[in-house]
Amino acid sequence: MTLVKFSGNKNRGVDNWVNDFFNPIFNDSFLSDRFISRVPAVNVAETSDAFHIELAAPGLEKGDFKINVDKDVLTISGEKKVENTDENKKYSKREYSYTSFTRSFTLPESIDHNSIDANYKDGVLKVSIGKKEEAKVASRLIEVN
Repeated sequence: MTLVKFSGNKNRGVDNWVNDFFNPIFNDSFLSDRFISRVPAVNVAETSDAFHIELAAPGLEKGDFKINVDKDVLTISGEKKVENTDENKKYSKREYSYTSFTRSFTLPESIDHNSIDANYKDGVLKVSIGKKEEAKVASRLIEVN
């Protein structure tokens, strides 16, 4: 059996009319910008004395973040509302921007709950989670006999 490429519908005029009607609706920036979930990318790394989380969240400010630790779960959330209004203008279309996200991470028992720091700079939120002293890996050279 041979596969043959589908060359399209004979009623291209109808297809073009349907596409011309629906494409502006589904390709509108309102739909694409506001209904797509935007979860920030994250990098997680471990060193001998801490865990490090870097979360890419450009356009936010320090006050837009909420970082919470509940037992063994670290939750980072962000929310930003932007309202562009000008009372001197008559609007035919006015859009409000709203961004929110939540990321949660299960923490190991080796973390020190009192040693968690966060810093936001250049669009990247950096969270450092220190380890308990007994969990830190001591590095030493082993001599072979």
